[in-house]
This record gives sequence, structure tokens and C-alpha cells, in this order.
Amino acid sequence: MIRLAGAGVRAGERVVLHPVHLELGEPSVALVGPNGSGKSTLLRLLNGLVLPSEGAVSVDGMDTEEDLARVRRHVGFVFPDPDAQLVMPTPAEDVALSLRRTGVPRARRRGRALELLRAQGLGDLADAGVRELSSGQRQLLALTAVLATAPAVLACDEPTTLLDLRTSRRVADLLLSCAAQLVVATHDLDLARRTRRALWLEEGRVVADGPADEVVAAYAAAA
Repeated sequence: MIRLAGAGVRAGERVVLHPVHLELGEPSVALVGPNGSGKSTLLRLLNGLVLPSEGAVSVDGMDTEEDLARVRRHVGFVFPDPDAQLVMPTPAEDVALSLRRTGVPRARRRGRALELLRAQGLGDLADAGVRELSSGQRQLLALTAVLATAPAVLACDEPTTLLDLRTSRRVADLLLSCAAQLVVATHDLDLARRTRRALWLEEGRVVADGPADEVVAAYAAAA
């Protein structure tokens, strides 16, 4: 269960996210709204990339300020730009690095990394240069590397940005089929409709909260 108890964020005198009270227990939750509405800020509160200026945030009982290291092991985060999180020269090495963090023995890391890459259609690219991959392949790789850590919660910030339709659907299918609780900030309304619950944000406030199909329909009608 994710709880935001009066959690708000300020940048100097500017209110980025007004205090919000939420409990998120659904398997999948979408955050929709225009640019600058506070979606990414709310999402980053979930793993401590942003700490609340007021109130508190907890994930499965762990406070993001008091238990920051544990929270970050518990909550996987996928950035809009995969280059922000791909740090190793090849896909196999990048996924193996994630496996190292979970305690997989060194002798087994490469084999397990190859299994995970093959599952996402990236097996033939395991030893290619990461920068040689297409944007869609890099996004799939970044997501694979995060999922390799077996997070309990997966927070994704615009994971289908700039992807073609086929790759967007593939990424969406992967997100919605993973075992982790999914919270995704997105402009991809097809993806948002497929989640269980949606929050519509405007100017740092949650203006609608409910079943995803209803909230997304209302947001699209108002756009």
C-alpha cells in the first residue's frame, strides 16, 4: 500500500504539488494530466527521488525519508529517457549489474541476464553496444534491468515517450503483466485506460480520481 499523508512539494515559494491525501493499493495506477501538472513530482515521491516539503509518504509501511535506502530497493523507477539509467556498455552487462544488486551469484549473472533479455526479444543484442540500440530497444532494456531487481512497486515516468506504436504496445503489455504494483505517469491514454485506477492532475492538484476508463475519458474530453 502506498500512502501519501498530506504530502506536498514546494520549490522555493512555488507550489509544485499541493498537499495530497491518497492511498494507492490497486495493481495498476495511471497519472494523467498536462505537462507541468505535477505527475512526475508525485511519481518521484514514491521512491524518494523527491522528498515531501510537508506531510509524509510511505510505501508498504516504509517512510521515504526515514527508510530511504530500503524504499529505493523496494520501488523500481523507470525514467522517460533510458539513457539516464543505462550505465554499462552492453545489454548483458547492464542487466547483470541489476542482478548483482539482488545478490545473484557472479557465476550465474550472465546466464540469467541472457534469459531476461531473450524474454524481451533482446537476446541477439546482448553483447551489442547499448548506444547502437534503437530508442525502443533501449527503453525495453532499461525496463528489463529494473524488473531484474524484482521490485515490489514499479514507478514509470512516460515509459512510451517517442516510441512507435508497436513498441509502445509491447512496453505497455510488459508493464501491465509484471508482478509489481505499477504506478505510471503518462500521456499515452491507451496505456492509462488499461490501468485499474487513474488520477488526473492539474496545476499540482488531483482534480479527479477513480476508475481509469472514467477518469481518462473525462480528461480527454476536457483537453
